[in-house]
Amino acid sequence: MAEFFHIHPENPQPRLVRQVVARLREGAVMAYPTDSCYALGSMLDDKAAAERIRAIRRFDKHHLFTLVCRDLSEIARYARVDNRQYRALKASTPGPYTFILRATKQAPRRLLHEKRKTIGLRVPDSRIVAAMLDELGDAISSCTLILPPDDQPVAHPDDARDALDRAVDIVIDGGDCGTDPTTVVDWSGETPEITRAGRGAAAWEERIV
Repeated sequence: MAEFFHIHPENPQPRLVRQVVARLREGAVMAYPTDSCYALGSMLDDKAAAERIRAIRRFDKHHLFTLVCRDLSEIARYARVDNRQYRALKASTPGPYTFILRATKQAPRRLLHEKRKTIGLRVPDSRIVAAMLDELGDAISSCTLILPPDDQPVAHPDDARDALDRAVDIVIDGGDCGTDPTTVVDWSGETPEITRAGRGAAAWEERIV
């Protein structure tokens, strides 16, 4: 059965954050709140946990996870960012965006697009996520929390409590996050292209013009 943690979205309790991170280091899979619906996450280098997430989501081996980072400097560790990209990302993070960028050699190979050598990264505008990543000291591997056969993200853990109890080890209840996904911006080429318009899409288009 999953362990539920009720963490305050504005003032995350350090004791609970430490407990969650300790479980992640032991190989746990978690459901956690972000600034755009709930997500599934695990330690970056935990292949077994990643396979469990694939099974939960019914992904094939080609589906790519997102790297959830603490800040822009951590994005720059895993992705190649030029001056224009840096300015745009600085203005947009933290926020509800997933950026597809060219990967560096430090990026985990299993998170890369096999042919394009790109990686998806984001910095959520969530104090819970920020506190967790600060305690962990690294990024996490993540994807949207959708429980098949549903096709909509989970907005609140109470909406899927029974299913989550059987699927994951940790559930962080941080309140309702809605069901809008992130806006995905592919900036692996010369110009950015929105490949999925989600939360924050209009603000991004205004900013990049």
